[in-house]
Amino acid sequence: MRLLTGNDLPTGDVVWWAGNGWSRHLEEAVDVGTAGESILTAEEGARRVNVPYLIEATQTEDGPRPAHIKDRIRALGPTMRPDLTLKPADPDAGSWVI
Repeated sequence: MRLLTGNDLPTGDVVWWAGNGWSRHLEEAVDVGTAGESILTAEEGARRVNVPYLIEATQTEDGPRPAHIKDRIRALGPTMRPDLTLKPADPDAGSWVI
């Protein structure tokens, strides 16, 4: 499974390609498969996100899980301040990263 990610230009938020636009929530990311390069090129040209790139991920029962820890941290938010993550009510959110 391949996902497309980047940072939203106006806000700097981490965003994920959701099939018809960008989402802040990894759970909404879709597998771009072999179309990833063409979507990436189109989105770079549209300048909606900063430095979009493709990553490897696996599909789990909770949604996509990036293969690299860097992208799992990007998906969750600050690991030093769980109250600022995208899952502040989930006490186990930090364990998802590792």
